[in-house]
Amino acid sequence: MTDILLIALYAFLGAVAAGLLGALVLRLLRHRSLVVSLTVVVAVAVTAMLAGTLAVAWQMFLSRHDLTVVTVVVAMAAAVSLATALLLGRWVVARSKALTLAARSFGTGGSFAAPDEPATAELAALTRELESTSARLAESRERERALESSRRELVAWISHDLRTPLAGLRAMAEALEDGVAADPDRYLRQIRTEVERLNGMVGDLFELSRIHAGALALSPSRISVYDLVGDALAGADPLAREHGVRLVGRRIDAVPIEVDSKEMSRVLGNLLVNAIRRTPADGTVAVAAECSDAGVVLSVTDGCGGIPEEDLGRVFDTGWRGTHARTPPAGAGLGLAIVRGIVEAHKGRAAVRNVSGGCRFEVVLPQAGPA
Repeated sequence: MTDILLIALYAFLGAVAAGLLGALVLRLLRHRSLVVSLTVVVAVAVTAMLAGTLAVAWQMFLSRHDLTVVTVVVAMAAAVSLATALLLGRWVVARSKALTLAARSFGTGGSFAAPDEPATAELAALTRELESTSARLAESRERERALESSRRELVAWISHDLRTPLAGLRAMAEALEDGVAADPDRYLRQIRTEVERLNGMVGDLFELSRIHAGALALSPSRISVYDLVGDALAGADPLAREHGVRLVGRRIDAVPIEVDSKEMSRVLGNLLVNAIRRTPADGTVAVAAECSDAGVVLSVTDGCGGIPEEDLGRVFDTGWRGTHARTPPAGAGLGLAIVRGIVEAHKGRAAVRNVSGGCRFEVVLPQAGPA
């Protein structure tokens, strides 16, 4: 038993000496290729085995012939191990280089194409992650292009919508200044109307800028959906009468929600104004509020005749105004973008879908917990 312990001790000491030397070499070569590191690791393993074997052989006083035989066997094993390490290292390095070349496409705005050659499990996992990242980057670039397009359209439309009332204000002001206005009171009323339009556009731009900057400060309070919808219907009733549109409240559940009443009133107001302006005379705009598994669903259904399928995904984009883009009541195309921003700030979502004779805008909000 004592001999076994001595053999184990000498073998351990020889292996530790080789391991310490290998660790030092790995530290010095840590910035070199993986091939070098694998070669050093294999060399350490073989050296540790050789050092332990020689220490035990010397302690056991083996003959010179036996010691030579052991050394030759270990040397052959070392040669084969080093060759295997070199082949493995070169294979892994080749796969890594192929993956590096494929990943360079990210910098040029392209998509990631995984190498065809098989790779290790770790490199395969990295490849899958790069493919997923490439897909997310492509979606992000597409959203960025869509947003940039919306911004350009918004600037063009805002410029057009500002130029028209400003030109009218200038003409009316010059007519009043020169004393050639046949009905000064009518001119003053028209000036007031145009100024209110401009003020509304500036207010919408300010609201949208706060939403995009994440500076929309909410003051949530517990209110009933019934009261919220009732106030919105009362506020939109004069516009509906002016356009000859009927406003109806269909199913309205008196359920509580935790929202900023001012901002949510703006959401419903924008949806109702948009629906009334798009619905022909003698048409109907219906408002409903009901509970579902997803939360509280507020909906506004109009009689606009529907939205083209290719435009449904753009309805809530900044500056989108559909096919009626140049009519003054259409506004700057900010109302629905503001709706989505406010709803998402409340942890909800806004959606639209076509129904028979028109479209249905839905706002889904989390239901308030028990009081």
